[in-house]
Amino acid sequence: MKPEIKPTIWILATVPFIMVLGNSMLIPVLPAIQKTLKLNLFQVGLLITAFSVPAGLTIPFAGILSDQIGRKIVMAPALVIYGIGGLLAGLAALFLTKPYPYLLGARIIQGIGAGGTYQLAMALASDLIQDQERAQVLGLLEAANGLGKVVSPLAGATIGLISWYMPFFAYGVLSFPIAAAIFWVTQEPKGNNKAQSLSAYRKNLLQILKEKGANLSAAFLCGLIVLFSLFGLLSLFSDLLEEKYRSGIFQRGLVIAIPVSAMALTSYLLGIILKKQLTKTLKWTIIGGLSMVALGLFFFPIINGLFAKVLFSSFIGLGTGMVLPSLNTLITSSAPTSERGLITCLYGTVRFFGVAMGPPVFGLSSKFGQSTIFWSTVGLVAIIGVLSLLLIHPNQILPASLKGGEH
Repeated sequence: MKPEIKPTIWILATVPFIMVLGNSMLIPVLPAIQKTLKLNLFQVGLLITAFSVPAGLTIPFAGILSDQIGRKIVMAPALVIYGIGGLLAGLAALFLTKPYPYLLGARIIQGIGAGGTYQLAMALASDLIQDQERAQVLGLLEAANGLGKVVSPLAGATIGLISWYMPFFAYGVLSFPIAAAIFWVTQEPKGNNKAQSLSAYRKNLLQILKEKGANLSAAFLCGLIVLFSLFGLLSLFSDLLEEKYRSGIFQRGLVIAIPVSAMALTSYLLGIILKKQLTKTLKWTIIGGLSMVALGLFFFPIINGLFAKVLFSSFIGLGTGMVLPSLNTLITSSAPTSERGLITCLYGTVRFFGVAMGPPVFGLSSKFGQSTIFWSTVGLVAIIGVLSLLLIHPNQILPASLKGGEH
């Protein structure tokens, strides 16, 4: 990696870290929110959905805009909006007697801001690095995302000891300085903000989808199902830790940190492996990761005991950590710089919908039973795994610069 772009990469790594706090930091305090505001499990799950759905809807527009005017000119204001949404949620909780609808509204604002963050960081990193080192850098960004998932439950639990609404204020405190660093410090390749005509942009996108659509569709489904599984599991597990195992808020944060630590460490190590053997390894890490997720989902509802629950939830975290860096490399490498923003952001939309749907669907376990929800998800993972085996062909997607020099 060129020394002059290292500061940019490290700043970009803070973007997925801060973005993931948007949901993960709230998970340990969801039971406290539920009790204080007298909500049911589905209603409290909507606080995750209200953030994730707007983010998912906003991401493609952020991608198109970044392809036209540049990445950082979109990311910096998006981080500011993200922080403002968090502050508004905290203020609503602090000053209003019935804050729930206002919390949902503030979370929508926060989600709109989140739509212009992580995926554009991935796109910019891919713009800057054109060789096999891209896989390692994207693994670093996914590891930063995972580290955020590790730190955020602990941070949420710690801050939540003051009050359940204090995590909302943390978003503004953290996001505003990162927005300034993105705007003033990060670099972009020259010519990255030279807009092409809309007709040429549309033509090039259609050509990419025609040539690589099957590969990309299978990859998008993989991203959706692993994040649906992980966030659904974490939300339900947090509730189980309080109701069944009588864990305090900080203890819940510590336990939730275990599966997400497995995800973060796996993402980082896999990025190093992919750098050396990209085309030979990429597809099979996706299939292997899906298998680990399916295994964890299958056994979690039927094996009792806290240790077993942690073990099988860690299988899901490890599997997710195998799948995501491979998908990031595959998808960001499927398009040239001029269209990369939109392709990467479409992937981000799918990821956010997976995160959004997981907690409410897994929350229905109280009505339909854990086994029904978990084993239905296992079936979906299996179907997507078969599609991935049949449709994902890295050699059809990766450019020559990422294929050469493998051992």
